[in-house]
Amino acid sequence: MEPLKVVARLWERIEARDWDGVAGLVAEDAVIEWPVSGERIVGRANFVAVLRDEEDDTGGRSVGSVEVLRILADGDLVVTEVEIPEDHVLYRAVSLWTVRGGQVVGAREYWTSPGQDPAPRWRAVYVEPLVAD
Repeated sequence: MEPLKVVARLWERIEARDWDGVAGLVAEDAVIEWPVSGERIVGRANFVAVLRDEEDDTGGRSVGSVEVLRILADGDLVVTEVEIPEDHVLYRAVSLWTVRGGQVVGAREYWTSPGQDPAPRWRAVYVEPLVAD
């Protein structure tokens, strides 16, 4: 399966909470990095466990609907921008996926929430507010 389709299917399986389906798309020794939180997830089992076991503040599962805003591929590199709304916050992620042999072998994901990093006041004379897409 071509890399773009692998990653598109991965997001579909994450949204469906199909953890076996997610596992089938991720290499056993995959390495997923989350620089914003300073974490590295080593191995398919750990990646699936993090997704499966993550809970929101109320104890419910945090992975909700996934909207793929952009998906681009160049060889075995696939870039996605996704949005995952939750009751209390809107998450956005830009992910750089490396796919080989039909499986994700690595990724670097930048997760945040719009407005999480407030703009400094001094820039106000140079910028205009960005309205959410």
